[in-house]
Amino acid sequence: MRFVNMHLKSIWTFYPVFPSVTLFLEFWKRRQAELEYEWDTVEFLEQEEQVRPEYEARCYHIVVNEITQKEEHVPYTTCGKCVRMTFCTSAVLFWILLIIASVIGIIVYRLSVFLVFSATLPKHINGTEAIQKYLTPQAATSISASVISFIIIMILNMIYEKVAIMITDFELPRTQTDYENSLTMKMFLFQFVNYYSSCFYIAFFKGKFVGYPGDPVYWLGKYRNEECDPGGCLLELTTQLTIVMGGKAIWNNIQEVLLPWFKNLIGRCCTASRSEMIVPRWEQDYHLQPIGKLGLFYEYLEMVIQFGFVTLFVASFPLAPLLALINNLLEIRVDAWKITTQFRRMIPQKAQDIGAWQPIMQGIAILAVVTNAMIIAFTSDMIPRLVYYWSFSVPPYGDHSNYTMKGYINNTLSVFAISDFKTQSKPVLPWFQNQTTCRYRDFRYPPGHEHQYEHNIYYWHVIAAKLSFIIVMEHIIYIVKFIISYVIPDVSHKTKSKIKRQKYLTQVLLHENPLKSMKKHMGSIADKILKGTDGSFRPKYE
Repeated sequence: MRFVNMHLKSIWTFYPVFPSVTLFLEFWKRRQAELEYEWDTVEFLEQEEQVRPEYEARCYHIVVNEITQKEEHVPYTTCGKCVRMTFCTSAVLFWILLIIASVIGIIVYRLSVFLVFSATLPKHINGTEAIQKYLTPQAATSISASVISFIIIMILNMIYEKVAIMITDFELPRTQTDYENSLTMKMFLFQFVNYYSSCFYIAFFKGKFVGYPGDPVYWLGKYRNEECDPGGCLLELTTQLTIVMGGKAIWNNIQEVLLPWFKNLIGRCCTASRSEMIVPRWEQDYHLQPIGKLGLFYEYLEMVIQFGFVTLFVASFPLAPLLALINNLLEIRVDAWKITTQFRRMIPQKAQDIGAWQPIMQGIAILAVVTNAMIIAFTSDMIPRLVYYWSFSVPPYGDHSNYTMKGYINNTLSVFAISDFKTQSKPVLPWFQNQTTCRYRDFRYPPGHEHQYEHNIYYWHVIAAKLSFIIVMEHIIYIVKFIISYVIPDVSHKTKSKIKRQKYLTQVLLHENPLKSMKKHMGSIADKILKGTDGSFRPKYE
């Protein structure tokens, strides 16, 4: 029972994350409704937002507005809009394919470098050099590939930021909100594939399609598909997440803090060398770095990408929420210092909500349930261990009288006859000497069986248990999310009452003001009539 309790605890360590994510999103909606009321953007319509000057400057075509039935100027016709959208979509898909190509390049690097590390790294562990115990070919390949992947991710990000802005400018949105929403979807879609593709590969594809020693699977007909460590791919996924998530946080701080500070330092030195007079404060503020139109856009993007790391792969890295909390506490103070001392004052703009970021976070929260369930089922060894404990350790499949984990390792290792090696996959060196069989990690029948090297019944039990676990876990968590979303309203009762009170007072004013003006007008007319009546009936004294 100790084994079962251990794995149940491993599930419950990250299970509360999903209700917490739902609570976060629901309470943010309530807070957003409060801010909309306080900042008077409850009924903020798109027509109230000003048109971008870049849009108005390109309005050469005349069309009839379907709502007002009046002529208005637009920058492109319906056909032109379709051409622009097709071009923009094709450009985004091209860059996504470029990311996938880079991931394939990293996979080829893993396959080729693993052979080099296996031949060059020392095979005998010296007791005085403890680092050699952990410097295995698998670990060296994983760490070096993660670092190279992170470097490629950063380079592609810097290039695509410029490309995404160019594509969005070419698309020519009408308002600033439309511009930011369009850029948000392009940037997030790219960075989602850029940051998470390597993690998805390690979690769901690596080591899953390797075949067996007599019939291995090859990449490009040359490289044998890489396998996971004997302990599974979970540790490698954690390593990848740590390097990418930690490296991203360090790089963002360097880019957001040190770079503006260095530019301002150079600007102050140049200004001091040109003039010796005392510079007023407003002029010093003018020489600070401009915040730009997309100043807060990158802050949102950084937080949403971090939100994805915390939720999508929390099953493999349960410390990610804690590290993200510590990073955000520091980020609050760093951003406050950066905005107040290194950048010019921002120009406030009216907006109803946070735009496309809200549905993006909701989509990540829904996807996180699926990814974590699949990580537990297919990447970790929890399901095979539970199946062995409850079904294959006791009769009719096992020989033990009580539920136990004894014999689990032996049950997960299949037997292969060395004589069945094919020529292209047969080892060159005399590794096996006089041995006739070897063991490999899989669930297959041994040689000599009528279904030799085919998947055995234990494999199909494990597959059925994995699929059942995914379905049950997803439904439970989705039901909990639905209940939480239903119980917690998007707008609090207090805020609803304030909004209704404001509408009531507005209606009263709209109703009473015409009456007051009418009464005032009718009163003046009545006074004139009374005065005229008094004068006509006044007796005349001669």
